[in-house]
Amino acid sequence: VQLVESGGGSVQPGGSLRLSCVASEYTYSTYGYYCMGWFRQAPGKKREGVAIIDGSGRRMYADSVKDRFTVSKDKTKYTLYLQMDSLKPEDTAVYYCVLLTTVCTVHSDAGRNYWGQGTLVTVSS
Repeated sequence: VQLVESGGGSVQPGGSLRLSCVASEYTYSTYGYYCMGWFRQAPGKKREGVAIIDGSGRRMYADSVKDRFTVSKDKTKYTLYLQMDSLKPEDTAVYYCVLLTTVCTVHSDAGRNYWGQGTLVTVSS
């Protein structure tokens, strides 16, 4: 399983970024129907769920990002996206793309899951 994130960077509060997570063709064809999503870890804090999307297109968001972030996927490009708008300093974190194989929720990453290497998002003026 191979997941590669990109799109992180530095942005001012109120700005936008779009993260991408490209899966290998094998990964997407084998696991694409599974739950995929984004988690993040801020300095000194525990990793937390941000957004997930399952094989049927059901989405779930953390309360802290609702109405600001949008998760989507493009099956033709084997890519998962996270559109982040109205960014706040508290959104600063390393964002990880994840393939969740046990529980499809932003509230837990228990179980055997597959993770990307992470991409850093910094929101600062």
